[in-house]
Amino acid sequence: MSDKSAVCLQIEDDLLAAAMGEAGAGAARRVEQHVAACAPCRREFQGYRAVDSAVTALREEPVPSGHLAQARQHLETRLLDLRQRLLTYRIFPSPLGHILIARSELGISLVEYLERGTSLRASRLSHDPGVELIEGGGELEAIHRELLEYLDGRRKRLEWPLDLRLARSDFHRTVLQATAAVPYGAVVPYAGIAQEVGKPAATRAVAQALRWNPLPIVIPCHRVIGTSGALTGYAGRRVGLKQKLLSLEGVPTAKRAGVLGITPQAMYILYPGDQEYCIPTCPSFSGHRPAPLTRFSSRENAEAAGFAPCTTCRPDLHPISR
Repeated sequence: MSDKSAVCLQIEDDLLAAAMGEAGAGAARRVEQHVAACAPCRREFQGYRAVDSAVTALREEPVPSGHLAQARQHLETRLLDLRQRLLTYRIFPSPLGHILIARSELGISLVEYLERGTSLRASRLSHDPGVELIEGGGELEAIHRELLEYLDGRRKRLEWPLDLRLARSDFHRTVLQATAAVPYGAVVPYAGIAQEVGKPAATRAVAQALRWNPLPIVIPCHRVIGTSGALTGYAGRRVGLKQKLLSLEGVPTAKRAGVLGITPQAMYILYPGDQEYCIPTCPSFSGHRPAPLTRFSSRENAEAAGFAPCTTCRPDLHPISR
């Protein structure tokens, strides 16, 4: 269902026609009067105008010298760049506060906690000259419903198409892709992600990349913790949000010496490269070198991620008691 009013729906076709200069005089006047009073339609109209202006400029641009195929490729590249700058967005309430969700034609590109009010001015997008923004509708409402189901514990996966255009570098993008693979109900240290991306000495760089994660929750940087088990850094200094998300997934946390962290002895462990998960006291670990461990909140989550119970410590027969 669209969130637009009946008036906005009625004028939708005229809005596009007026932006392209193809509306009749009467329709153009109606659009002018409507966008003067309706901010969402005004932003949509401006987005259409930006597209039309850019396409017109491309058509008038001299054909580059060389083969026709090269000229066509040049034009297609420019048009693709233009389309990719267009983002639709909505701001929604949630149990974690107001959240802005934005998407491109490729997928969800931003999930942002808004700390200073509920307007677009509170978003990083309002300061990004590289995007054209249009307030979205029904397609983002469906995404919001799935997010609420996740936050309510009725869903364990958010299988959205993602667009990582707002990642700050190729390295950040690689870190985000590795983090997206951390299973539900599991935690890994920053050092584990650094090892996964082939940069074992880049723990701090990994932490910085996740600090600027444009897609929290769906790319679960809340599942990445300090080597000591501390819940270091999340959405700035909002460690409380990190604890809420981990608690939702059954990850036990506690505060020790004033520092909030996981409770490692209450979690199952997985050594890098192994296919079997263990209890923390498993004797098979005595021969392993120290390495970043993945920890699971439950046997069910470990097995849902594709791992089997250890045949030595038998966590299926001797589960951790909490």
